[in-house]
Amino acid sequence: MEAVQGSALLVYALVAVIALIVLIAKFKMNPFIVLIVVSLVLGLAVGMPMGNIVKAFETGVGGALGHIALVVGLGTMLGKMMAESGGAERIANTMIKAFGEKNVHWAMMVVAFIVGLPVFFEVGFVLLVPIAFNVAKRTGTNMVLVGIPMVAGLSVVHGLIPPHPAALLAVTAYSADIGRTILYALIVGIPTAIIAGPIFGKLISKVVIPNPDNPLISQFVDDSKKGRELPGFGITLFTILLPVALMLIGSWADLFFAPKTFANDFLRLIGNSVIALLIATLVSFWTFGKARGFGADQILKFTNECLAPIASITLVVGAGAGFGRILMDGGVSKAIVGIATDAHLSPLLLGWFVAALIRVATGSATVAMTTACGIVAPIVSSVGGTRPELMVLATGAGSLILSHVNDGGFWLVKEYFNMTVPQTFKTWTVMETLVSVVALLFTLALATVV
Repeated sequence: MEAVQGSALLVYALVAVIALIVLIAKFKMNPFIVLIVVSLVLGLAVGMPMGNIVKAFETGVGGALGHIALVVGLGTMLGKMMAESGGAERIANTMIKAFGEKNVHWAMMVVAFIVGLPVFFEVGFVLLVPIAFNVAKRTGTNMVLVGIPMVAGLSVVHGLIPPHPAALLAVTAYSADIGRTILYALIVGIPTAIIAGPIFGKLISKVVIPNPDNPLISQFVDDSKKGRELPGFGITLFTILLPVALMLIGSWADLFFAPKTFANDFLRLIGNSVIALLIATLVSFWTFGKARGFGADQILKFTNECLAPIASITLVVGAGAGFGRILMDGGVSKAIVGIATDAHLSPLLLGWFVAALIRVATGSATVAMTTACGIVAPIVSSVGGTRPELMVLATGAGSLILSHVNDGGFWLVKEYFNMTVPQTFKTWTVMETLVSVVALLFTLALATVV
């Protein structure tokens, strides 16, 4: 009976995922509304008590957005200040000069890796797209050659490296050390980004050529701002990397001061991701604002302007987490774990596999990683013998696989790069899957050493 119940749950979940894809892709319905409706219907179908369905959905949304809304809001403001001041342009120009015009695809990956550290994937993308358009136009290259390395860099940072919200939640769930997680994530992430970014980007750009008549280019390649004075490379890099530095200091507080002392607690406070981003954003009001000649009114305008576009992103992430909660409370996640555990996978493969299944189902890397951690962490702690930092990486790698029509990133890339849906599958979807599989292989290799 249980097996039938388990199989039936999986069938309902599969139908729910197909319904999500069809309603969003074919009927062009709002993903936020679709996620709510499908979640509620799934809750009813799997036999959850009616009184618990909305509560479970709200719990999922609240749990995800309590932290993510703050991080996304502050990260967006920091990114907006960087864009308006010309800081992003300064980084791009410096990198192009360092790499040369023939190697712009390498430059874009490095830029994305650096800029992506303090900001959410969608924010980093919108922030760097103007640079990508400028680079493509200036060097006369295919948008895929410039764009794929950029999104590969952003994606690797987004899925593997704290301070990204999902990676931070995974660090907490697995009781991992944040400093060590960042170190291991860099060891795994850099070669992964190289393979999925510049190397794959160069190959696929010969096959996929987007329509060059892109109406967005005129929006972003603003020749009227040419020749403006840009902030220095050093001060730009300092401002962007400040939250990462603060988080590292917070995680190493015990090295500097004895635990439970005021100084130790203070370092931990400023090392909290929300406080670190808040400090960096306040610093950017000076380095990218006042120091660049912007008045208080202009800074207020920038910070207000940038919050509107992220409202839908934040709501969809919240609704995705609500859907994830229905999957958990309805017993679907348990059935998925049953399959995974019956397969007798190692903890690293289990973390990757569960996150991969949830990613394909919900479309959100953040939801996949956070949900998978909640499911896998208790199993790993009871089994033991696996480094928690590596569990963070394996789960993060799984959460990036096979992005398709239920992922906001898919549509973002399609629209901005002016590609068709099949072209987006050939470029973006393959790139995300490469990131996932290559990062897993590097994590397994690292596990043999550490």
